[in-house]
Amino acid sequence: MIILGVETATMQGGVAIVDPEGTLLAELRLNVRTTHSERLLPALQYLLEQAGLDIGQIDLLAISSGPGSFTGLRVGLGIVKGIAYAFPGKKVVAVPTLEAFAWRLPFSAAPVCPLLDARKGELYGGIFIWRDDGFRRLAPEAVLSPERWIRTAAELCGPGRDKIILMGEGARIYREQFSAGLGEKALFAPPDAMSPSAACVAFLGARMAMENRFADPSVLAPFYLRKSEAELKWQLKS
Repeated sequence: MIILGVETATMQGGVAIVDPEGTLLAELRLNVRTTHSERLLPALQYLLEQAGLDIGQIDLLAISSGPGSFTGLRVGLGIVKGIAYAFPGKKVVAVPTLEAFAWRLPFSAAPVCPLLDARKGELYGGIFIWRDDGFRRLAPEAVLSPERWIRTAAELCGPGRDKIILMGEGARIYREQFSAGLGEKALFAPPDAMSPSAACVAFLGARMAMENRFADPSVLAPFYLRKSEAELKWQLKS
């Protein structure tokens, strides 16, 4: 089963291809300064060419489903839906963005807390702990202020679990605040693990496929966690 992973939840988007043996064939990361809609399809075409494949040979489409950038998630889902409609029979899995992000640091002895910038002084985040052969949620995905994430992390770093690894643009933007609030408990992921990876989306998507956790493209929607600005404005007018 050849898997295509698509990650567009942040500006650090990308695409990746994984083969049936679980080997990463190719990955392309994009520090997008234009839009995903302008760069994602050319990136996908280039990736397929470099891997010596065509889109018809892809068996599974693994899409990062959120939370994250509203526009980025819509673009990624739109492209995956388009491929699924053009090639009936291809399977699709909707991969939780933050869980896939945590897979940048598998086997971690300390809890892992991926944090994405939700703007308005808030962060999308979750806290995961490695158990047996995968991550389990210590704190569910939520959108909270940095102060509340600090309190949540401090509460979970009890005896025997006195460190927590912070990763993502949210950890970078509010690094000083987390360092001050958590002190020596706060560890920060290395630079290469500070952004989500399409390869991790593909690998986690493969695990989900083995559990028959497929998504119906016709009803597939982003996991936003909160309403869009347009929805909030509409509510205020109603």
